[in-house]
Amino acid sequence: MARHLTSWERDLLAQWLALGISKADIARALGRDPSTIFCERQRNSCGSGYHAIEAQRKCDARQAEARRKRRKMLNPEIRARVIAGLQQEWSPDQIAGRLRRDFPGDSRRQVSHQTIYHWIRHGRGREYRHHLRRQGKRRRPPPTPRPNVKDRPPEINERLRCGDWEGDLIVSAGHVQAALLTLVERQTGYTEIVLIPGRRAEIVNQAIVQRLRQLPPHLRRSMTFDNGSEFSGWQALAKALQLEVYFAHPHSPWERGTNENTNGLIRQYFNKGTRFDSTTPLIVEYIQNKLNDRPRKRLNYQTPDEVFRQQRCRAIQT
Repeated sequence: MARHLTSWERDLLAQWLALGISKADIARALGRDPSTIFCERQRNSCGSGYHAIEAQRKCDARQAEARRKRRKMLNPEIRARVIAGLQQEWSPDQIAGRLRRDFPGDSRRQVSHQTIYHWIRHGRGREYRHHLRRQGKRRRPPPTPRPNVKDRPPEINERLRCGDWEGDLIVSAGHVQAALLTLVERQTGYTEIVLIPGRRAEIVNQAIVQRLRQLPPHLRRSMTFDNGSEFSGWQALAKALQLEVYFAHPHSPWERGTNENTNGLIRQYFNKGTRFDSTTPLIVEYIQNKLNDRPRKRLNYQTPDEVFRQQRCRAIQT
C-alpha cells in the first residue's frame, strides 16, 4: 500500500478531524490502516493542528529532500567511486559503508546504499546492473494457481445460502487511481461500496477485510472475483477472513452476474466519465443505502437490507 496520503485524502482528513471523527473511522472510510492516519498526523501537523495545505507542504519538502540526495550521483567524484566499487563486485551497502569510512563527517562525499540502488535501477546507472549479485531482481516462487469458478460448490451457484460474495472495481475516467470497490452478496443482493484511493492489491485487500470482518463468519463464506491484478492478493484475503476465493474465466462477466448487474445500477449515479478522486465517502454511502433499500422482485419485494439483516440475526442466534 502507498505510504503517503494523496492531496485529496489529506483534505478529507483535515475536514473529518475538525469534525471530531475518530482516526479509526477515518482510516476505515479512506481504506487505510489506522497507523497510516496516526503517522500522517504525527509527521505533518503544525502547532495549530492538522491542516491539509501545510501537511502537503511538509510532505513535498521531504520528497524534495529525497530527490536532492539522489542527485548526489551527479557528483563526478561520488559517481566514479560507486562505479569503481561496482566493477569490483562490491554491493551498494559495501560501497556506501566504505565512503563513510573514507570520508567521516563529510556528507558531501558520502551516499546511501538506497541512492545507489535507485541510480542503478531507475537512473543512468542501468548499465552497471549486471554487477549486482542478483542484478536487482528478486527470486519469486511460481504463482499458486487461482481457484476457478467452475470449482464452486452447488450451494454457491444456486444461491442456496447467504454469505457468498462477488467483488469488482469500478475505475475512474482517465488515469486517476481512485476507484469504487463493489461487493455484492449473491443471495440477497446486499451491496457494500467502498471508495478507495488506489487499485493496488494491498489497498483492495485492506478495504475488503475492513468491511467484511464486521460480519459473522456465516455471512462471509466465499468471494468470487474477475482476473484483475487488483485481486492478486487473494491468498492473504482468504486467510484474513477465513473464506474461499474463486475467479471467473477471463472475459466472462456473466460468471459474476450479480456483481455486474449491481455495477450497472451504480452507474446510474456515476457515469463513465466520473473521476472518483472528487467523490466523497458520504456520497458513496448515500448511494449504497439507496441500492440496499430498493425492493427487489426476486426477494418478493423485500429490500436487500431487510433480507440481509434477517440472515445476520439468524447467524448470530445460531
